[in-house]
Amino acid sequence: MTLGKVAATNKTSGGVQGGLIPTAPPSYEEATAGRGLCSGGYPGYLRDGEMPAEFGWDDANIRRVFIRKVYAILMTQLFITVAIVAVFTFCDPVKMYIQANPGWYWASYAVFFITYLTLSCCTRPRRQFPWNLILLTIFTLSLSYITGMLSSFYNTKSVMICLGITALVCLSVTIFSFQTKIDVTSCQGVLFILLFVLLYCGLFLLIVLPFGYVPWLHAIYAALGSIVFTMFLAFDTQLLIGNRRYAMSPEEYIFAALNIYLDIIYIFSFLLQLFGSEQE
Repeated sequence: MTLGKVAATNKTSGGVQGGLIPTAPPSYEEATAGRGLCSGGYPGYLRDGEMPAEFGWDDANIRRVFIRKVYAILMTQLFITVAIVAVFTFCDPVKMYIQANPGWYWASYAVFFITYLTLSCCTRPRRQFPWNLILLTIFTLSLSYITGMLSSFYNTKSVMICLGITALVCLSVTIFSFQTKIDVTSCQGVLFILLFVLLYCGLFLLIVLPFGYVPWLHAIYAALGSIVFTMFLAFDTQLLIGNRRYAMSPEEYIFAALNIYLDIIYIFSFLLQLFGSEQE
């Protein structure tokens, strides 16, 4: 979303120019008109909910409130996910039940996919309260179930170690994204290429898997996946912060929380595949 900088050019130091009453600054709707376009001849492709930072909000208070809101939602999502993973990992009856009933996994995957497409592709549902929070809650619960079921197949110690590594990685990337002068948001092309490389590696792994499991190939795939989504975490965090080439609109707090949460879950999943040891 493109949000224009508002400048009252017809005002002098006294507030009046040529004896005329200065016009009022444009409203939010007027300032955001044409937000879907890269206005001003600004090059580049924008995802829905992103905007060039040079057209960003000047009010730092709005950005700070936006960041606090996103991280409050994100912490709630992560708390729910960690709780479900802990139950599925430490509670043996629950672990045995979910492993014996894979249908719940596929049902959760379908719910996750539908809610993700709805929140990512449809602007109205993710901005309309309370439907945005309801959809985000369903999305979080479904992805938490998927993550918890995958974790139940791994050794408890491995799950705890990977949770710790994920927390350290996310903390380091967040501090880096806040402090660095490197603009990760300008590297969309690199991330796009790496994502396709990861996709092709996954497809190749699926083709090879029926002929025999190749541990080193799976390790390469998991390492590449963890690196790619760590970079995506830095990208999405800088979109949230602003003051870069692209920034996230303060209206898109659901979209921002969804992206960062998904990055963290993918990092944990790939680290679990890379370092986790399966239960005997």
